[in-house]
Amino acid sequence: MALPNEIRERVLAFYDEGLKTKQIAGNLRVSRSWCRRVKQHRGRPRPKNGGGTPKLNDEACTRLCAFVLEKPDATLAELQQRILDELAIKISTGALWNTLRRLKLTLKKSRSAPPSKPGRTSSRREAGSSPSN
Repeated sequence: MALPNEIRERVLAFYDEGLKTKQIAGNLRVSRSWCRRVKQHRGRPRPKNGGGTPKLNDEACTRLCAFVLEKPDATLAELQQRILDELAIKISTGALWNTLRRLKLTLKKSRSAPPSKPGRTSSRREAGSSPSN
């Protein structure tokens, strides 16, 4: 559970007053390790949305849409390679997947491919036969 900014500010104020970590943690009823982390992260901006900037800009996203429309049954690996070859952008599978989800694009299986047929997955010996030596 994230603690309110008010408690973070109080931790930093106690440090500024010269109190030790053990005293601060005892006064505020929080862990000592949390107090130390608050002090270590002083001055660093806290992320607001948990994510960074998207890897693909608007133009690259438009091209990605065109790639998917051109070949809707492309795999993520194929799209990654095409983005690298044509746009010179290296993107991870996860970032590509998240971009496709954000753009509401789905990769569809090819309708021209024949459907898979159910069948035996392993060979079975006929009943009553014994292996030859």
